[in-house]
Amino acid sequence: MSLFASAADAAYALVRPIIHATDGEAAHNLTLSALQPLPRARSALTSPVLATELAGLRFPNPVGLAPGFDKDARVAHAMPHFGFGFVEVGTLTPLPQDGNPRPRLFRLVEDGAVINRMGFNNGGQAEAAERIACLRRHGLPVPLGINIGANKDSADRIADYAKGTVAMAPLADYLTVNISSPNTPGLRALQDRGALEALLDGVAAAQPEGGAKPVFLKVAPDLEPADIDDIVAVALGKGLAAVIVSNTTVTRPALVSRHAAEAGGLSGAPLAKLALERVRDFHVASGGKVPLVAAGGIASAEQAWERIRAGASLVQIYSAMVYAGPGLAARIAQGLEKLAVRDGFARVADAVGVGE
Repeated sequence: MSLFASAADAAYALVRPIIHATDGEAAHNLTLSALQPLPRARSALTSPVLATELAGLRFPNPVGLAPGFDKDARVAHAMPHFGFGFVEVGTLTPLPQDGNPRPRLFRLVEDGAVINRMGFNNGGQAEAAERIACLRRHGLPVPLGINIGANKDSADRIADYAKGTVAMAPLADYLTVNISSPNTPGLRALQDRGALEALLDGVAAAQPEGGAKPVFLKVAPDLEPADIDDIVAVALGKGLAAVIVSNTTVTRPALVSRHAAEAGGLSGAPLAKLALERVRDFHVASGGKVPLVAAGGIASAEQAWERIRAGASLVQIYSAMVYAGPGLAARIAQGLEKLAVRDGFARVADAVGVGE
C-alpha cells in the first residue's frame, strides 16, 4: 500500500469518531477540503496482474472511485495516491444546482450503509470544466470518467445530456450517462427502451467530430428482467462501451439504524447482494457481450473478486470508505492480485465472467 494510503488510514482511524459525530454532508465537505491541497499524483498502483483494458483505455488496476465523492472535480488529482486505478467525477449538470433540502445524507452505521437524497447538487459543468482542463494540462496517471446528468427543472432532459456531452467529452477519457439516480423525479424513466434510444442518439450526435469518447451507461439495481433485456438490446444496438451496475436502491432490506426510513437511495453493505445479482443478470442477458462495471456495496477484495467472476471488468467504490477509510482502494487492488494468483489466473482480467 502507498505511503499516502497507509498514512491516511492511520489518520482516519484517529479522527473517525469525531467525523462520525458530525453531519454526514459536513464531514464529506471537510474531507474534500483536506484532500484538495494534496499534490497531483504522478503514478498509479499497478502490476501486470492488475492492469486492465476496457473501451480502448488502459486502467492501471480495476478499482475505481465512484461518482458522488468528487462531484465537482475538486480532488481527482489526488485520488490515485490512495490506490485508485480510475476516477469518475460528477454527477455534473449543465447548470449549477443546489440539490434537495438538507439534511440529505445519512450514515446508517449499524448497517454499514448510507442513504442519500442529494439531488445532483453541483456547481455546474462550466466551473468543473475549468478544473478538469487544468488537470488535463498537468496529466493524470489513471483514466478520468465524467458523469453527466440533467438539471431537475429542465424542460428537455435529453438536450441536457447532449449539452453535457458537448461540454465534457473533450475533457473525459469516458463519459457516464447517469439515468439511475432516484433523487431527480422522473429520471429513471429514461431507462425505458424508447427513451433510452432517443437519449443515446442525442449523446452520439453531440460527440466531438473525430474525437468521440466511450460512453458508459449507469443503471439502477431496481430493474425487472424485461428491463434488463431492453437495456442490453439498446447497449448492443447503440455500441455502448459499458454498463455500470448499479446505482443506489430505493428498496429497503432489513435495516436497524434509526435512519432506515429516510427517503433516498440506499448504498453500502445492504446493497451488495442485489448489486451482485444484477451484474450476473446483465452478464447472462448479454452473453458477456456488454462490458460491465460493478458498483454498490463493495467493501473488500473478496467482494470485488466476486463481481469480477460474475462478469464485471471494473469495480467502483465510495460508501464503504465512510467506514473503512481512504486506503480501501489500495487494499482491494492488492487483494485482487493475490486472489487472481490463488485461483490460477495470470491477470485479473482473465477472470471476468468465469464463475466460481
